[in-house]
Amino acid sequence: MRIEWQLAKQMAKQGMNYRMLGRATGLHPNTISKLKHKPPVRLEMETLTRLCKALDCQPGDLLAYSAEPGLEPAPSLENSQHKSREQRQDCRKRDD
Repeated sequence: MRIEWQLAKQMAKQGMNYRMLGRATGLHPNTISKLKHKPPVRLEMETLTRLCKALDCQPGDLLAYSAEPGLEPAPSLENSQHKSREQRQDCRKRDD
């Protein structure tokens, strides 16, 4: 399971390049390039609003959920913390 970032697709659909989208959003073309080629880990609501307004789209047009078979869901926070404790205990045992 994953979320796919669809900015490149929306830019192509609207016939927009980096400079055009930069002017329409007030974002620097380098920022647009980074957003286009690398999915953001965190996205400010203001940036999302600007992109949607400039591209005449909805947030769901920029994000697509993909449930591909074989992909594991991300571990829950509880499980990842538990593993970290186990790993720390293993390291302590090795140090003794």
